[in-house]
Amino acid sequence: MSDATEADIHMIQRIIPHRYPFLLVDKVRDIVANQTATGIKNVTFNEPHFQGHFPGAPIMPGVTIIEAMAQTAAVMVGVSNDLADKDFLVYFMAIDGAKFRRKVVPGDVLELRVEVTRGKPGAKVWKFHGVASVEGETAAEADFTAMMDMPKDVSA
Repeated sequence: MSDATEADIHMIQRIIPHRYPFLLVDKVRDIVANQTATGIKNVTFNEPHFQGHFPGAPIMPGVTIIEAMAQTAAVMVGVSNDLADKDFLVYFMAIDGAKFRRKVVPGDVLELRVEVTRGKPGAKVWKFHGVASVEGETAAEADFTAMMDMPKDVSA
């Protein structure tokens, strides 16, 4: 288990396979191993979804906010279990209770707080609760379940 408490963009890319235009988290901080973490997403006008969602009134799609929460959770699990450079993959299994409370627009800094509600090192199925906020105001929240496809050479 790792003692690291944050991951910069370079570490994130060593843990999850996502790349532009679908890498949706810039930094993960406040990592408490296998428990909680906070992802940071700097929302910019240059992101491709703003071309069509919506022209003249750009709003970050809710599904991408939930994906950013899931990426934060995957990075937390990856950092916690020393999975950098080990072909770690994570798949959505369920999204429950998703609620959207505030628009997220270019210029916002999205904070993605995730906590494990079920899961432990070595488990294949993990559950998380995520809350996305901007300047302390809740933008979205959801519970989600993910399957952790651990590399065969890793024994957690």
